[in-house]
Amino acid sequence: MSRIGKKPIAVPDGVEVQVGTGQVTVKGPKGELEQDISPEIAVEQEAGNVNVRRPTDRGEHRALHGLTRSLIANMVEGVTDGFEKRLEIQGVGYRAQLRGRALELALGFSHPVQVEAPEGIDFEVPQPTEIVIRGIDKQLVGQVAADIRKRRPPEPYKGKGIRYRGEHVARKVGKRA
Repeated sequence: MSRIGKKPIAVPDGVEVQVGTGQVTVKGPKGELEQDISPEIAVEQEAGNVNVRRPTDRGEHRALHGLTRSLIANMVEGVTDGFEKRLEIQGVGYRAQLRGRALELALGFSHPVQVEAPEGIDFEVPQPTEIVIRGIDKQLVGQVAADIRKRRPPEPYKGKGIRYRGEHVARKVGKRA
């Protein structure tokens, strides 16, 4: 039995979970999220908890069991607390600033790079070298952070670029004279 899949999901006060055929909707104080799920996986509500069950022990059902439970748990956490990713910018002249809802990055190119915030994502720039990405959808927050990092990934010689907070970049020695 999946250790993740069999854990019940606690639903806090103020969060409403609706289970339909092949779809789960979670409404909370920060917003509403929908997720399509496999119709073979059973999602049941009982006494402030949501339980996920699988029909058989086939490999396909075992994989969907833990996945479905994780997706629903992330939706519940997203509508109550939300998710955030923090990025750091390193390099001389590299900086970020907000222009309305868009993010403008100076990354050593001949032009500034504009990043529009998708629906449900908010940017914050507490310092010119730090970017905070917030939202209720964990997948979307991670994807936007990865797209921003991809504009100028950290390079191994000087360490310049955009990195996740706390990310370690393996440094290489340069040419030897």
